[in-house]
Amino acid sequence: MLRTGRGVAHAKVILFGEHAVVHGEPAIALPIDALGVHATAAHVPGDLTVRSSLYTGPLADAPDLMSAPRAVVHATLDRLGLPHRDIAITVIGDVPHARGLGSSAAVAGALVRALADHAGQPLDEATYLELVDVGEKVAHGTPSGLDARATAASQPVWFEAGVARRLATRMTAVLVVADSGHAGRTRHAVGSVASFLERHPVRGAALIAGLGALAHGAALDLAADRPSQVGEKMTTAQGMLRELGVSSPELDVLVDAAMAAGALGAKLTGGGQGGCVIALVRDVAEADAVGTALRAAGAVAVWHHPIGPDTEDS
Repeated sequence: MLRTGRGVAHAKVILFGEHAVVHGEPAIALPIDALGVHATAAHVPGDLTVRSSLYTGPLADAPDLMSAPRAVVHATLDRLGLPHRDIAITVIGDVPHARGLGSSAAVAGALVRALADHAGQPLDEATYLELVDVGEKVAHGTPSGLDARATAASQPVWFEAGVARRLATRMTAVLVVADSGHAGRTRHAVGSVASFLERHPVRGAALIAGLGALAHGAALDLAADRPSQVGEKMTTAQGMLRELGVSSPELDVLVDAAMAAGALGAKLTGGGQGGCVIALVRDVAEADAVGTALRAAGAVAVWHHPIGPDTEDS
């Protein structure tokens, strides 16, 4: 008898390398376990249904906003050899939609795991990533694959040329994540970068390479417990991303507020042109101060994420 399956995934932030990663440069991502997505899949005779904050009802009648998770569910059921009926899916989570935190990949990952658990069929990593990627292609067109890996990881991730590996860190610090309240526009931002590269090929190539160099340097800083240097590189990256056209006035205001409040560095994270910013500080007391400043500058939500030396992120 089929059991009630359960699946979990979580948010992520890109510390370095957004946009540059799709041009062959490396990226560093951090899993944000405090913002999770939980899915269940139970045997209930009748239509294949879903219950979520966005929609409740037969999956076949779900609105276009549910196109990505719908594609993931169908692909996963096909892979597992299950009929497209007699299952009630529930999805709950804390990852805000369209904020650059990997919400689509986290939802997809939780769904894949819940359905596999429902069927009692464990999936290997390659199959898991393939199925999550079905939804990412619907949501983002040509995804790098970073979100699918980072939303399932328990440690910082180094991602380069489609390959992910765990990134060791000895750094102790706190990352402050702030939601601007404005949805990110990843597809539009990707187009802005492409336009910049076409209009300014030499400068554009230098910026993309510079973002990659910052990721390489930051990896060394993380391993050597150099938070000040990581912060400096974050601020430098923000300037490059702004020049490429992927920041926005509301993100710039939040970055400036974090820096004025004493952050070691701050930048946008994810696709940009909306979404979230991240700021690096030394400890919880500084995180509280920067968080207060970010809220005063317009952030609608703020989270703290401790970064520890070679420990599970919490």
